[in-house]
Amino acid sequence: MLSILIPTYNYNTFPLVLELKGQADLLSIDYEILVQDDFSSLFIEENSRINELENCSFEINKENLGRGNNINLLNSKAKYDNVLIMEADAFPEKKEYLETLISNINQNTKIIFGGVIYPQKKPNKEKVLRWKYGTYRETKSLAERKKKPYSFVFSWNLLLKKEIISNIAFKTNIKHYGYEDLIFIKDLKKNNLEILHIENHLIHYNSESNLTFIKKTEIAITTLNQLIKNGELNYIDTKITKVYRSLKFFHLENVFIILFEKISHSLITNLNSLNPNLIQFDLYKLGYFCLLNKKKNV
Repeated sequence: MLSILIPTYNYNTFPLVLELKGQADLLSIDYEILVQDDFSSLFIEENSRINELENCSFEINKENLGRGNNINLLNSKAKYDNVLIMEADAFPEKKEYLETLISNINQNTKIIFGGVIYPQKKPNKEKVLRWKYGTYRETKSLAERKKKPYSFVFSWNLLLKKEIISNIAFKTNIKHYGYEDLIFIKDLKKNNLEILHIENHLIHYNSESNLTFIKKTEIAITTLNQLIKNGELNYIDTKITKVYRSLKFFHLENVFIILFEKISHSLITNLNSLNPNLIQFDLYKLGYFCLLNKKKNV
């Protein structure tokens, strides 16, 4: 019936597994919960307790594969036709989470996305950037998601047929953070696979510090640059690269780089403040992408 796939890295996934197992047991369905740690070093003892639970397993990769490859591995191990990709640091908003998902499974529906929300309480200054970005950029109403079904969707809280991932796998060459989601969703669209959007949230409890999130964003922008170079993404696929092409067209990229180098410190100061400005975050990402292409012809 249902294989629940949870890729994890340096996170205590045991509470999430307990919640999902409890919900699945109440429904009396055939299920399994597979947790795959991507060669991390923390919470190994806590996560190992998952193996004591019926229909649940926890395994550790022998090397770091990257999130997309980790999901591919989990999917290859899944024994049921329906697979649910979760995020280790997310948690169901409602006790009827699995029941709602399963009630929407039918012969005509191959992919279901339930939506993402963030905790209402604003975190402390050191962790507010990730929360604000998620709250204002990733949380979308059901009506908004239905209008752009491929734009406001992630590869978690995503239920789909196992055969889809088997045939349209996550890119194996992406081992660092960033943009494996975008390519996967783009491939779903290319193959005319419709996504059913429903109201069935996961709450994302991401607690990264501001500086950690900025650093991960730099890694993601580097990944994006490589994907553009490889032809796996186009300049029209992201807002950052669209703006970069416009700067390039009007021969303004060097002017922007000079400006960015002057204001980058103040941008980081703002992003590490109690009230980070997301427009300044966009400028930082664009500036970082421009720097990566400073000596390249596009």
